[in-house]
Amino acid sequence: MKSVLFVAAEGLPYIKTGGLADVIGSLPKILNEKGMDARVVLPLYKRIAEKYRGEFTKLKTIPIHVGVIDTVATIYQSQWENVTYYFIEHAGYFERDGLYGYPDDGERFAFYQKAVLEMLWALDFFPDIMHCHDWHTGMIAAMCHIQYPDDQRYQQIKHMYTIHNLAFQGNFPADVLTDCLGIDRRYFDDGSMRFHNGISFMKTGIIFSDKITTVSPSYSQEILTAQYGEQMDEVLRFRQSDLYGIVNGIDTQMWDPMQDPALPAHYNAESVLEGKRANKAAVQKELGLRVADDVMMIGIVSRLTWQKGVYLIIEKMADIMGLDIQFVVLGTGETHIENQFKMMEDKYRRRAVYYCGYNDELAHRIYAGSDLFLMPSLFEPCGIGQLIAMHYGALPLVRETGGLRDTVHPYNQYTKEGNGFSFTAFNSHDMLYTLRCAADTYYLNRADWDQLVQQAMGTDVSWNLSADQYTQLYNEM
Repeated sequence: MKSVLFVAAEGLPYIKTGGLADVIGSLPKILNEKGMDARVVLPLYKRIAEKYRGEFTKLKTIPIHVGVIDTVATIYQSQWENVTYYFIEHAGYFERDGLYGYPDDGERFAFYQKAVLEMLWALDFFPDIMHCHDWHTGMIAAMCHIQYPDDQRYQQIKHMYTIHNLAFQGNFPADVLTDCLGIDRRYFDDGSMRFHNGISFMKTGIIFSDKITTVSPSYSQEILTAQYGEQMDEVLRFRQSDLYGIVNGIDTQMWDPMQDPALPAHYNAESVLEGKRANKAAVQKELGLRVADDVMMIGIVSRLTWQKGVYLIIEKMADIMGLDIQFVVLGTGETHIENQFKMMEDKYRRRAVYYCGYNDELAHRIYAGSDLFLMPSLFEPCGIGQLIAMHYGALPLVRETGGLRDTVHPYNQYTKEGNGFSFTAFNSHDMLYTLRCAADTYYLNRADWDQLVQQAMGTDVSWNLSADQYTQLYNEM
């Protein structure tokens, strides 16, 4: 039985800020069902400690000496479904209100990575594969090779590194290398860890890991170009032969319109018409929209940032609201964008609503009540929203980039193929044109619309196929 340790900075069901947490909460569970020994390690953040620490098993307290860091880490353990979770506790580093974005992030996650490696020795658990995720864990492969040269248990570990979003790279001043990671400066001088006169955790992960993956095949190719490569494209082209794209899935038990406790009406592909009507009416009543089951409801559940393409929506807001639609937006992000959506709600009372914040149960109801789900992203490594939307019978309208291009197949009015709508060029005119085509299909060609909904709900968005692809890569390693 192959053993895999997932090392990440967040993971469901314990803590989440983005799609990384969904992957960590879903993929190990599926791998274990397929006969592997997949476990997870996370930092013990304040929010986790306050809610769960009393339920965890305290295993050991171990010394951590790396660079100028001289402290201890306490290891906790928990089980969730069929997955073992470990937690690294250090109150000074992790028991803060937020997860990231602190001036000492380089030191915090240097400590975390060293503590993970020391944890292997303390628990006598040396996995066949360490599967590290994003910049927070990018140094582990290098530290494993450099700092434990005479211990074959460390040297035999294979390393996979998954890039969830290349835009966040963990770039820090050069002295973090020696002061916080305890690594000789020659790795900066020879360029293997150097990036823009500092060091990059992500670049190091790409250089030192055995295999590198991204969360969709299209994104794995896009990041080899200057347009999407975030100045890391040359490094990625150097490792291109070891770079793979595997699309994410969703937890189809957590996201199941037939069982979802957040929904007032449950449904499947056979009962989707009645289910949509009931859930749409519930959302309309809850949010103060005009109750009407024949109006097309457009939903957005997203971080409201430039990456998500929401400026395209703001540009064409008057034209979009000129259509016979209702518009529901859930999320937070850039202040300017939030203000624009608040103005939209004021201007189009009972037709548009903006929920500023995140409400998980409401998000479930928006997926279930919406007819169309809008994701006009500038770039999207994979995207989770379009997968959930399809599973809930809301047709995604996306820009053809990254995982959106890999998972959403545009409606063909002649062959009736497709599971959503898409446009290619990143501009508001093409988005609006595609949105008008979708509205025309909804109102004027309902038979095709209903067929698209069936095809969307029939799309396999589970982790099964992706887990098989990861397993194949693990075996190759």
